[in-house]
Amino acid sequence: MCFDLDSHPPIRPIAGGALDHEDLVLACTDGSQFAAFRARAVDPRGAGVVILPDVRGLYSFYEELALRFAEAGIDALAIDYFGRTAGASKRDADFPYMEHVPQTKLAELRADLTAGVEELRRDARVRAVFVIGFCFGGRLAYTATTFGLVLSGAIGFYGMPTGDRPGYPAPASVAAAMASPILGLFGGADAAIPPEAIAEFEGALKAAGVDHEVVTYPGAPHSFFDRKAADYGPASADAWSRTLGFIAAQTPSA
Repeated sequence: MCFDLDSHPPIRPIAGGALDHEDLVLACTDGSQFAAFRARAVDPRGAGVVILPDVRGLYSFYEELALRFAEAGIDALAIDYFGRTAGASKRDADFPYMEHVPQTKLAELRADLTAGVEELRRDARVRAVFVIGFCFGGRLAYTATTFGLVLSGAIGFYGMPTGDRPGYPAPASVAAAMASPILGLFGGADAAIPPEAIAEFEGALKAAGVDHEVVTYPGAPHSFFDRKAADYGPASADAWSRTLGFIAAQTPSA
């Protein structure tokens, strides 16, 4: 299962941190609109990240995560997936997201992500754009490196890397087309992603010559990156540290 709606990223806010943030409605080239949340770093380091949520789309967990990125000097934009079927307004906890997930199409997800990347690149402070995704968004983050967006890297938290779907090939199947470094973060006790799937993905990345790091946290379940999951605090802390390090390493100096 993904995060509960009352979950929070396991990164404490920086006391007294000043942040610039806003709700946005972005438009794709096909004319559709979708919701997004933008957080701007007060002390930017040149990186921007598009946050790809889990199956529930944009909600408070990912807005808060965008703020934590901004506090770390990284501009962030969290996007929604359901503008075409549910509109671009704010939603409450009763939103029936599983009615909308099957209606998503890879081409439309690609269009939404492209609009998000372009929004970040309008800011001259952003020299390198990354994507980071969780579960549904983790799979999309890996696949996004094949979209021709000139991404500086992709980070996936427990995104299913194998298993082709109609109209949506698995990341492992398209590894040869990946044009950006990959950081894959998985839970060793994730019932939805067996070790064999992780090994297959890593093997495909190696065979394709993709710069990558794949980390599995022993005993950690799906959605371990959660302040409520105190037992997996060390895994969450390490995953956040690796995420920031990966972004820093791939961001060119000014």
